[in-house]
Amino acid sequence: MAAAGGFAISVPDLKTSAKFTSSSNGPSSYLANFPSHLRVLHTPSQLKTVVYERRVLLNPRCEAPSGNTILSNDVESKASSVSALQNLKTSAADRYTKERSSIVVVGLNVHTAPVNVREKLSIPEAQWPRAIDELCGLNHIEEAAVLSTCNRMEIYVVALSQHRGVKEVTEWMSKVSGVPVSEICQHRFLLYNKDATRHLFEVSAGLDSIVLGEGQILAQVKQVVNGGQGVPGFGRKISELFKRAITVGKRVRSETKISTGSVSVSSAAVQLALMKISASSYASARVLVVGAGKMGKLVIKHLVAKGCKRMVVVNRTEDKVAAICEELKDVEIVYQPLLELLTCAAEADVVFTSTATETPLFLKEHVQTLPRASSQIGQRLFIDISVPRNVGSCVSDLEAACVYNVDDLKGVIAANKEDRFRKVMEAQEIIEQELKECEAWKESLETVPTMKTLRSCFERITAPELDKCMSKIGNDGSEKVKRAVYALHVGMLKKLLHGPMQHLRCDGSGNRSLDETLENARALNRIYELETEISVLEQKIRAKMEQNQK
Repeated sequence: MAAAGGFAISVPDLKTSAKFTSSSNGPSSYLANFPSHLRVLHTPSQLKTVVYERRVLLNPRCEAPSGNTILSNDVESKASSVSALQNLKTSAADRYTKERSSIVVVGLNVHTAPVNVREKLSIPEAQWPRAIDELCGLNHIEEAAVLSTCNRMEIYVVALSQHRGVKEVTEWMSKVSGVPVSEICQHRFLLYNKDATRHLFEVSAGLDSIVLGEGQILAQVKQVVNGGQGVPGFGRKISELFKRAITVGKRVRSETKISTGSVSVSSAAVQLALMKISASSYASARVLVVGAGKMGKLVIKHLVAKGCKRMVVVNRTEDKVAAICEELKDVEIVYQPLLELLTCAAEADVVFTSTATETPLFLKEHVQTLPRASSQIGQRLFIDISVPRNVGSCVSDLEAACVYNVDDLKGVIAANKEDRFRKVMEAQEIIEQELKECEAWKESLETVPTMKTLRSCFERITAPELDKCMSKIGNDGSEKVKRAVYALHVGMLKKLLHGPMQHLRCDGSGNRSLDETLENARALNRIYELETEISVLEQKIRAKMEQNQK
C-alpha cells in the first residue's frame, strides 16, 4: 500500500506490518536496519521497487508495473516472493521473542488521581489473590502483585512484553472497576524495570506517602508478601522484589529515623480535626469513630494522645473494641453496633470514618436529618480516611456539615522541613545501595536459561552416541555393563559441563563480576548457537496463549 512520503508492507499471517517513512536523509538512513534478504528502495516522490537477494524485482503495489520496472518470469517471482515473506515473518517473530521480560508497575496514587477515581479502582485485601490469578491469566503477564491502599492502587507485574503487558493490565483494571480505559490512562503512571523497583523501594520507605516516613505503608507492603504466599502468580521475581522493598523500608526507618516526628494518615486526620476546632472547644467535643480496624485503632490512639478522654466507637463486632478498651484503660470508650450508626452520629460533633465497606455509610439524605452539632463546634466535621470513601461527596453540599477526605491531608503537616529533607537524602542513599544489589540479582537471572539450554544441548549431542554404544553392546552385554556405560556417560557429561557452569554462576562463589558472567553467557550462546533454540520467552508466550484458548 502506497502512502504519502512512505509505504507499508503487509505480510499475510503476520499480525504486524513493517512500516517506514521517508526522511531527509534518503533511503540509506534506514536501509542498513532492514533485513538483509529484503531491501526497499524509494524516493520521497515515488515508490519504486522491492529488491530481493536473488535480484528479482517486484512491485509491491497491486497495479500494472511501470515501464522502468523489471520483472522476471512468474514462477521465479512467486518463489522469491514466498521466500522473502517467510523471511520477513521470521525476522519479526525473532525481534518479538528476543524481547526480555520486564518488571512493570501500572499505578494511580494520591499524586496522580483524585480519590473519586482511586476508590473505584481499589481492591480489598481479601481479593488480592484472585486479582493476581486473573492478571496472570493474561497472555503477556507472568507474575503479579497488587498494592491497594487509601493513597494508591498499584499493580506490579512481570510482563513478557512491555507494550502488550501494559495494554492488558489497563484493560483488566477497566473491566473490574468500570472506569473507562481513557480515564485510567489520564491518571495512571507507568514505570519499567529499574524505575519500577526504585518506586517500590521509595513507597516502602515512606518517601512517596502524603506524610513523609509514615509507617503504615511498610506494614501494607509486608501484607502483600504475606498474602501472596501460596499464590502461583506471586512468583520468584515479584516476591523477591517486595521482600527487598521491606528490607529497604526497615533500613530507612532504623538508620535515618525518618519517621521520628512524622505522622501517619490516622494522626494527620486527628491533627486536621484539631486545626478545624478551637482549643477551647476540643475538650468538650463529642467524638465518634466509625470502624475499629487498623486505621480506626490508630485514630483512637492519636485522639487519646491529644487529650480525648471519651469517645463512641461504632463497629460491626464488639471484640476489636473490647481489645482496644483493655489497652487504653484510662479512657471511656463506648461501643455501639453498626445499626446505631445514625443515632450515634446525631450525638457527635466530630466523626472519623475508617471502614472497608465499598458503599458509603453517610449520604446526603442521612446527614440532613441529623440535628445540628453543638454551638461551640458549629458545623459537624466528617473526616473520612477510607478508600472507597465512607462519606458521600454529596454530604459536603450541606451547610451543617464539613467533609474532609484523605486528599485533604496533603497540607496538614509541614514542620521540620529541613530535617526531613536531610533524612530523605540519607534514605535515597540507602535505596540506591539496595537498588544496585537488586538489579545485580535480576541480571544474574539471565544466565539461568543459558545454563539450562547448554545442558540440553550437551545431552542432545551425547544421547545419540550413547544409543549407538548401547546398540553395539546389544543383548550380549550384561545389565551391569550397560549401567556402567550409562554412568560413564553421565559422569563425562557432568565433567564437561562443570567448567562452563562455574563461569555462569552468580552466587558469589567466584571472583567474577556480573559483567564478566554475562559475557561468558553470551560467548557460550555464540559458540554453541544456543540462541537458535526457541527462546524461553517464546515458550512462555505460546504456553499462555494455548492455555487461554482452552
